[in-house]
Amino acid sequence: MAQRILVILGHPALNSLCAGMATAYAEGAQAAGAEVRRLDLSTLHFDPLLHAGHYGEQPLEPDLLAAQADIAWAEHLVWVYPIWWGAMPALLKGFIDRVLLPGYAFKYRQGSSLWDKLLAGRSAELLVTMDSPPWYFRWVTRMPGHHQMKKAILEFCGIRPVKVHSFGPVRTADAKRLGAWVAQARALGARHGGRTPATVAAS
Repeated sequence: MAQRILVILGHPALNSLCAGMATAYAEGAQAAGAEVRRLDLSTLHFDPLLHAGHYGEQPLEPDLLAAQADIAWAEHLVWVYPIWWGAMPALLKGFIDRVLLPGYAFKYRQGSSLWDKLLAGRSAELLVTMDSPPWYFRWVTRMPGHHQMKKAILEFCGIRPVKVHSFGPVRTADAKRLGAWVAQARALGARHGGRTPATVAAS
């Protein structure tokens, strides 16, 4: 059975390095036999503001309902986005705020501080670009964006394992280096797309 992979582009620009890497990952995974869907967040129509937090009614737009269905369909989620000011872009954060809701992604237990992880059974991969060298992001700023996405968001909802790939510094990279990163994204897609769901769950 083909692996079901959802590639989510969190960069607002469709001509960005992230967009190229998302395309390459999807192509590599499809060539390896995976079934791939893609979400380009900049093309979706939705209000990124969760106006009343989790305590008010805010109906989901059709694009967000479709996105929830895609996430439920997927066995492996690939998030491609840049680090801006130490974390993800506002577009991606707004998408997460609106889509990964209580009752869909997690559910607090009555009278308890514990919660049910409603998206368990899925794995994830992060392809993250940055202008800082990855070593600087890791050792100096302590990777706030990586911790936020991996631990505070995806693993909180039960998605694991979550593998992180950092690419940078983008600002000073020449065309050869940029091309190598796109090629690496394609190879990552081919490697994961060739796995069976059982193999992924055990990794």
